[in-house]
Amino acid sequence: MKQHPLLLLVTLTCIPAWSLQADAVNGGIALIPLPDSSIAPEVWYHGQRVLVTGHDGHWQAAVGIPLSQSAGDDYLNITGSSNKIPFTISHRDYPEQHIFLNNTHQVNPSPDELSRIHGELKQELDDFAVFDGTVDPHALNLTKLPVKSNQVLSAFGLKRFFNGEPRAPHSGLDLKAAEGEPVTAPASGRVLMTRQLFFNGNTIMLDEGQGLISMYCHLSQISVHEGQLIQAGDLLGYVGHTGRATGPHLHWSVSLNGVRVDPRLLLTPALNASLLPH
Repeated sequence: MKQHPLLLLVTLTCIPAWSLQADAVNGGIALIPLPDSSIAPEVWYHGQRVLVTGHDGHWQAAVGIPLSQSAGDDYLNITGSSNKIPFTISHRDYPEQHIFLNNTHQVNPSPDELSRIHGELKQELDDFAVFDGTVDPHALNLTKLPVKSNQVLSAFGLKRFFNGEPRAPHSGLDLKAAEGEPVTAPASGRVLMTRQLFFNGNTIMLDEGQGLISMYCHLSQISVHEGQLIQAGDLLGYVGHTGRATGPHLHWSVSLNGVRVDPRLLLTPALNASLLPH
């Protein structure tokens, strides 16, 4: 993955500091300066509440940009203001990935399976849309991955084809890991969902504050329960290959304002540089 030179340093209320790599492309994160205010403004993008950080009256928004978003000018809305905050999105073309599955139901599910999948997708989308403004997110300067390996098996944003048929782009980062390897929380949060899903297998979703939601998929076992408060480093479960997976690995997704973004943008530059391939 190409490394991006733009790195902005921001101070977060109640947290000493964090660094977040800004990459205002489809599937990336835009960092948008906001007007000075004595209190944090309430900011919206495409109808979704946006994460806002700052101190001493200076604020900026961290905006997740959909993979499907076209390049061009866009804007944020601020509650109580008629002024729009403009910004520009660039286009990134992601490479293709072709995967063959022996289980054809994982490519073309039956009507009953499709009904299950649609119900599960609704729950996922509802959880990705959760916004808890009382929690300051700690996952904006990650120094550790959820597993020990630094090997990337599948990058974020890949245009996916299963058995030659186009499907949704890859919405997370697949990390190499052995069956039964512990999966730990990279940051603190609250468990939103623990469930066995058709495509994602045994899955955990964490609310990390202000619309920052993480998801961990294909687990062999889940070690937490819904509503549980998690600290960085706590055990979440164990690596597996449940659901639509060709072998053991961890699928790790990150969502901002209801939009899946590249998890690598939340890593410190040193940790990002350690991932293979780059």
